Amino acid sequence: MSEQDKVYRTILPIPDRPHVGLTTYDARDPDTKYPPIRELRPPAGAPNVLVVLIDDVGFGASSVFGGPCQTPNFEKLAANGLRYNRFHTTALCSPTRQACLTGRNHHSVGMGGITEIATSAPGYSSILPNSCAPLARILKLNGYSTSQFGKCHEVPVWQTSPVGPFDAWPTGGGGFEYFYGFLGGETNQYYPALYEGTTPIEQNKTPEEGYHFTDDMTTKAIKWIRQQKALMPDKPFFTYFAPGATHAPHHVPKEWADKYKGKFDQGWDKLREETFARQKLLGVIPNDCQLTERHAEIPAWNTISAEMKPVLVRQMELYAGFLEHTDCHTGRLIDAITDLGILDDTLIYVIIGDNGASAEGSLQGCFNEIAPLTGFPHLETAAFLTERLEKLGGVEAYNHYAVGWAHAMCAPYQWTKQVASHFGGTRNGTIVHWPKGIEAKGEVRSQFHHVIDVAPTILEAAGLPEPVFVNGVQQRPIEGISMLYSFNDANAAERRETQYFEMAGNRGIYHKGWTAVTRHRTPWETGRVALPAFDDDVWELYDTNSDWSQSRNLAKENPERLHHLQRLWLIEAVKYNVVPLDDRFAERANSELAGRPELITGNRQILFGGMGRLTESSVINYKNKSHAVTAEVVVPPTGAEGVIIAVGGIIGGWSLYAKDGKPIYHYNFYGVHRYTVEGTSMIPPGTHQVRMEFKYDGGGLAKGGTVTLYLDGNTIGEGRVDQTEPLLFSADETCDVGFQAGSPSSTDYGPTGNRFSGEVNWVEIDLGDDAVSLDHLIAPEDRLRVAMATQ
Repeated sequence: MSEQDKVYRTILPIPDRPHVGLTTYDARDPDTKYPPIRELRPPAGAPNVLVVLIDDVGFGASSVFGGPCQTPNFEKLAANGLRYNRFHTTALCSPTRQACLTGRNHHSVGMGGITEIATSAPGYSSILPNSCAPLARILKLNGYSTSQFGKCHEVPVWQTSPVGPFDAWPTGGGGFEYFYGFLGGETNQYYPALYEGTTPIEQNKTPEEGYHFTDDMTTKAIKWIRQQKALMPDKPFFTYFAPGATHAPHHVPKEWADKYKGKFDQGWDKLREETFARQKLLGVIPNDCQLTERHAEIPAWNTISAEMKPVLVRQMELYAGFLEHTDCHTGRLIDAITDLGILDDTLIYVIIGDNGASAEGSLQGCFNEIAPLTGFPHLETAAFLTERLEKLGGVEAYNHYAVGWAHAMCAPYQWTKQVASHFGGTRNGTIVHWPKGIEAKGEVRSQFHHVIDVAPTILEAAGLPEPVFVNGVQQRPIEGISMLYSFNDANAAERRETQYFEMAGNRGIYHKGWTAVTRHRTPWETGRVALPAFDDDVWELYDTNSDWSQSRNLAKENPERLHHLQRLWLIEAVKYNVVPLDDRFAERANSELAGRPELITGNRQILFGGMGRLTESSVINYKNKSHAVTAEVVVPPTGAEGVIIAVGGIIGGWSLYAKDGKPIYHYNFYGVHRYTVEGTSMIPPGTHQVRMEFKYDGGGLAKGGTVTLYLDGNTIGEGRVDQTEPLLFSADETCDVGFQAGSPSSTDYGPTGNRFSGEVNWVEIDLGDDAVSLDHLIAPEDRLRVAMATQ
């Protein structure tokens, strides 16, 4: 029972209490008495809560923690609140988010990696146990209004189609009453794959008209909070605001990047030193802190060619502009809360990064991040990047910056995102602002904390107990520790004394100021990389009581303490489902090898007109093999124009469409090479079948093939695609039938744009050499088979 309001809140939903008393026959009887209906509310004094989680920002990026990227709104919050300079994440996005939203370690809630590489092992399944109810659900069942905006990367990949199931979606089992955002690790900021609740929607204007997702989601969040307070002013809200920024692609309007012209010409090594000096002046690191050395794997700025330097400088200008742009829109949201007169009674967390800065953009950065991630970094030469310099950050790019910049953004620490062993991957500057609950202004807090500590802090601030049962399921204890004790006591002894870390085999342990760590894998080395056995990893030992930045390795001087901490790491790993360790990447991309469900199996799939927002995991895998695509279309008297089926977008994909009445197959290879095969005959008005057969060359991954087009079974065109993308076209673009959502795969759709002028009844995708046969027409007697959808 809550001591504040005498309501039993440890069992959720709170059980109804039936009326006990006299039941009369006639409501007019003067003895007829019932208590009034009272709506559920949290205990008196429970604050509104806003959690802002920025994506892929290192400790040394934001100006509020000494970085070069100007974040005046974050600075304003910090000046009236607290800066936590020893706050930690898990080193990767999905794990940090699931940990933050549940108050439990990421392996405890099945999120040992991103959802796309989930396995059947409990710590890596991407499935949230029903014994670990998320914070939003707990708050909602205690009387909060709840909403989420932006990125959601916690839904298992086989559940991300428009038909769910929606148990893991924000408005399904996630506990949020309203959601506006995208599913997955990243999105195109100009063409986001948007959902409102569980319904796919399209953006309300084009990039040419000024559309940007961060602007859009902020406007939606402001509208929701205003409406909530207008209609239920006595009911507090919990809003989770998670921009896709500053995750790649680094999309930002040109004028924001141009503000940083010339600011990074000195290169990443000098920039890191400048940041380090500012951090000491701000007091976010101690005066005796050491700047860790750049690792040999990261090139020195003075070794970069003169040809590449302008490209690299522009990459950093874009990133800085992107972060400042994000700060600006977060400021809009804070201003709206201020205008409502509720800022003092709103507990705000601003976690500047769900991990360290991302080093996934390769050593030279990239125009299209999918190319290096899928094994084609050689496509983007210095000449290629220079030629596209002015397009970086725009609608045609899917850009990311070089490893050297990521390392600089993590100053003063070693390594970057994914490297959970070192603070560069896990230490993220965090601001807490709550005037009604925090007396101090502009102070720094140095107690060691972790993202799992956010949820119990919010519950304590709201006067809510940790639930014992939720929806009839006994709950596992929350593993986080409330930070509330430190709000008004800068010298309070830290209550988190131990915390393990692990990501992709990179692992570490913090215990009473000492850290034992081992880096197992380098984040920018993708594909099948030769890795050492786990037992062969070299461990390092640091005393962060006297060595703030992990700069002096004491492993040789103190082997006994190292051994003790290694053993403690193993104990914690067993306790929280970390073992068996899994450093596989390429293998885990294969659903069958990983042991996770596949939404679509077999050799055939049927899609129907109007179906859209289908992720690549929602479509049968036709890559690296022969396949056929057959569509039944109804052409109006005005002729055939527009998209029949399209996959991917401007940075890679394919489409089958009609222009000037003729069918065309277009293959977009990473936005670098485009192959077009055009039919020689027009599709006449009426019902017809258009078919594309792709005869794969074979001989491994990413090979080319021969394309043949058919109209009603007759050959009308043939051509070549010299090379294909082997794994995925995009992390966010989709498959659509009868139109194309998002950015266009082809730039030549004709007068009807991305929509077909008539009707697309169905599209069938068949796999294997048998699909490319002499039978180029689906016969009428097979229509029942077609209507049965997937076989």
